[in-house]
Amino acid sequence: MTGRFTQKRLPIGMESFQEIRTEGCYYVDKTGLIRDLLYKCGKVNLFTRPRRFGKSLNMSMLKTFFEIGCDPALFEGLEIAEEQELCERYMGQFPVVSVSLKGVNGGDYATARALMCATIREEALRFQFLLDSSQLTERERKQYEQLVEVDTSGRESFVMSDAVLMGSLKTLCTLLYKHYGKKAIVLIDEYDVPLAKANERGYYDQMILLIRNMFEQALKTNDSLYFAVLTGCLRVSKESIFTGLNNLKVMSITDPECDAYFGFTDTEVKEMLAYYKLEEKYSSIKEWYDGYRFGDADVYCPWDVVVYVDKLCAKESIPPSDYWSNTSSNYILRKLLEQATPDTRDEIERLIAGETVWKEIKEELTYKELYDSIEHVWSVLFTTGYLTKRGEGMGKVRQLAIPNREIHNIFMTQIREWMQVEVRKDDTRLLEFCKAFEQADAEQVEQIFSGYLNDTISIRDTAVRKELKENFYHGFLLGLLRYRRDWKVLSNRESGRGYADIVIELFMQKMGIVIELKYVDDGNLEAKRKNFDKRRSVI
Repeated sequence: MTGRFTQKRLPIGMESFQEIRTEGCYYVDKTGLIRDLLYKCGKVNLFTRPRRFGKSLNMSMLKTFFEIGCDPALFEGLEIAEEQELCERYMGQFPVVSVSLKGVNGGDYATARALMCATIREEALRFQFLLDSSQLTERERKQYEQLVEVDTSGRESFVMSDAVLMGSLKTLCTLLYKHYGKKAIVLIDEYDVPLAKANERGYYDQMILLIRNMFEQALKTNDSLYFAVLTGCLRVSKESIFTGLNNLKVMSITDPECDAYFGFTDTEVKEMLAYYKLEEKYSSIKEWYDGYRFGDADVYCPWDVVVYVDKLCAKESIPPSDYWSNTSSNYILRKLLEQATPDTRDEIERLIAGETVWKEIKEELTYKELYDSIEHVWSVLFTTGYLTKRGEGMGKVRQLAIPNREIHNIFMTQIREWMQVEVRKDDTRLLEFCKAFEQADAEQVEQIFSGYLNDTISIRDTAVRKELKENFYHGFLLGLLRYRRDWKVLSNRESGRGYADIVIELFMQKMGIVIELKYVDDGNLEAKRKNFDKRRSVI
């Protein structure tokens, strides 16, 4: 490990291209996106990708390259620097208006609107030189002041009217165009977050009106716009956000354009591992974090790879873990389970077994429609990264699969938690289950437990590895037993000590219950029991 300190550090938590480059961090070169954006894309471009696939970093990279005052040294040694004619023509040649809407997630519309005002104001403050610009009239300078003005008479708040807020992005473009004599580039990151939050919290109609008007003015009726790029998880053009926007080009996870610029390719992962001298970790990283198919490119989740490689640099024996799942509530997967029909449960079991299912994918749903139908939920799981495509598909019908070990674990965890919730709806049956343990009634325990599995989702007949099945049923049973608040339930898998899988202490009855879980694929549980009895006698 002595050479680790001389290597570049990994950019954990960094979304600023300039910071990554000036701090000398490891950077996976995605600057080819600049070339493709200029030569192959449209006037207004929308990239839809799952979370944690590099959207914000790419937007920061675009801003750094195009914005007036760009330092060419930041791009030295990168792919785009080889395009000398392109760099001379475009690098540092444009005013750039760049906003991220990921923070516009208020609990009510008033709060969300205030957060939107704050986001616009923060961006407008970067251009304070407009107050002294000789190219602007007094009236135009007052237009700028409306974007940064706050009410200081009481609690500081933003005083933008709806008209000012809805026209704010266009206003900035117009003023910058007059000042520089060059049309502006507009970058809007995570454009759909305000809509998702508004739909969850009940002010959707108000937010859609605000977003629609902002985008229409900035992207449709804006003579000061050179081009625009938007990113998000979902394409929601049916919301009429982009009504009449005939210059919009959508590049979703099914499109081949720019497909390898979001996520890491296999070659990029191998190069990173070679740089950090971790080549022996390739197979486990591929198993856990690869498997996504965007357009014609096979990619890894970049967040997972960077975080895990960073941990390996500190301690090479650390096993892979679920990093992507910790960045979201996995609400969409829970909705699938809650709405599951018997056919849906069969399809989920097939996915867990490593098989595929065929589903029609609708990429243009409104947020209000997302959970109207179980079939819509499949589309959301696909577009948000819980499922990926296999093969070419037939029109809108796609062959879907769980991409990798990490997402498989998320499915298993969410299924187990959902099963526990479903089981606990029947208190009487659950009390009978617990009582059977007290009475050492193995037959009753087996009967009720089998009934639970038959009523929910089974992984008994899937191709899941034996140790994962044992872990699954261990966690499921543990959750059921902890229903009894008067029982002290201990798990050796949580404590890392002892020999029994689960130990229950019943203080009032002065009783102890020891549970050992074993899974057998050949059905010969008796042989497994005899082997356990022999080992226990040695202990």
